[in-house]
Amino acid sequence: MPLVSLLTDFGSLDPFVGEMKAVILSICPETRIIDLTHQVQKFNVRSGSFLLAAAAAYFPPGTIHVGVVDPDVGSSRRAIVVQSRRAIYVGPDNGLLIPAAQRESILRVYELTNHSFMRDEISPTFHGRDVFAPAAAHLACGKMPRECGPEISDYMGPSYSQTTFDGKTIACEVFHIDSFGNIVTNLSNDIRRLGLEFGDKVSLTFKKKRIPARFVRTYSDLKRKEFGILFGSHGFVEIACREASAADRVRVRIGSVVHVGGV
Repeated sequence: MPLVSLLTDFGSLDPFVGEMKAVILSICPETRIIDLTHQVQKFNVRSGSFLLAAAAAYFPPGTIHVGVVDPDVGSSRRAIVVQSRRAIYVGPDNGLLIPAAQRESILRVYELTNHSFMRDEISPTFHGRDVFAPAAAHLACGKMPRECGPEISDYMGPSYSQTTFDGKTIACEVFHIDSFGNIVTNLSNDIRRLGLEFGDKVSLTFKKKRIPARFVRTYSDLKRKEFGILFGSHGFVEIACREASAADRVRVRIGSVVHVGGV
């Protein structure tokens, strides 16, 4: 049975997600649909790309992932279909899909121009329902990605920065803030440059505010309200405050820069 995942910033108040599912099932009734999340921060392509890349590896090969975080909907931005070694990604050409596909090795990227893959009437404000959902459904029913349109190579890549190390501290970027207030960064194995062992003290700097913390294995290794850094379940370094929201306490946003250093 074909499997389609959905990731959007639509939330659950409006019928948008339900309409996308209705379109998919009308075209390919045997499709199984999994809601990856519809709570991506509004218009935040960076956050959506991180969440999609973090979760895609846990889906079976052949999954079709639909991502819709699309602040430029209705503009000249392109619709694309990305074929990786494990999956197919459908969505806007704004960098949202690329980090997930790159982790699986991109084989081909196609511009979605074939109108037989879309609804007859296309709203300029709802490509999720009228372009991306029907395209995913047709792919789920056996259509090939190459049938979607011409192959392209000038697709947009991710917009976030890379970590940098100055010999003492690592500068990283806030990728995501989860519902517990944990601050997920784009720092992963680069943290090893600091030579830390579990239990070591570290210094976290947010703009001019410095916070003492410890490098720990899991949340329970921290004392209540103590800050710590640890590897989260997707392999990225998180900044946590036990039984409290780290994000609220330091007032950071997605895209903020954090400097991590040893003590």
